[in-house]
Amino acid sequence: MNQITVFCQDKYESQKLVSLIFVKETKETYFTEILNVIENEIILSIKDKSAHSIVFKDNNQVAIFVDFIQSVIEKKHKIIDARIMENSVEIIKG
Repeated sequence: MNQITVFCQDKYESQKLVSLIFVKETKETYFTEILNVIENEIILSIKDKSAHSIVFKDNNQVAIFVDFIQSVIEKKHKIIDARIMENSVEIIKG
């Protein structure tokens, strides 16, 4: 599975997720690890060592995201694109 669509709580959370996980200009993955999962919210650590939360639609969306993104955290894959579609985010890894 190299592509997923996850649903966030709203469009703002979708925009925040994309900005934290992928920088299109440099094709760089910006987050470094998942610090915590609290029900439908995840806390991400990014390269500058700051932490940011993303609120997903429900716990199932968090599970889908965490499972998909694990290989990126382990540096087995890289995110190659991320697109916002209202309150959802399409993420592609390669």
